[in-house]
Amino acid sequence: MTHAMIALTDRPIDAAAVLEQVNSPLAGAVVLFLGTTREVTGERRTRHLDYECYPEMAEKKLAELEAEARRRWDLTACVLVHRLGRLEIGEASVAVAVSSPHRQAAFEAGKWLIDTLKEVVPIWKQETWADGSTEWVHPGLPAD
Repeated sequence: MTHAMIALTDRPIDAAAVLEQVNSPLAGAVVLFLGTTREVTGERRTRHLDYECYPEMAEKKLAELEAEARRRWDLTACVLVHRLGRLEIGEASVAVAVSSPHRQAAFEAGKWLIDTLKEVVPIWKQETWADGSTEWVHPGLPAD
């Protein structure tokens, strides 16, 4: 039996709840990645971030990524959660969690999922800098 969860939320991401969803007696490995809001990007100081999306399109892409990860790796469970709305410094914007019988698959799938999610899922990030200026970052553009 496998478990999948895709979610967009305007609430803080609960890392413990995400881990609980991928926990399984069939899994020997669990990998959790949390993307968090950092204060400094290059030479600029961030005040906060705002995330927006078209939910139906973003959910469809997240589900496609989950299905492709299952095709490529032997996964027990997979959870993808992305936060929307305003995020303050230190808050998690995205959680990717996978479990699998063995660690190599969990690490590889987790890395592929976050890297690909940032490239292809239509979720847009607006950075508000300390000086009050703003800048939009779109999927597929170079960012880390």
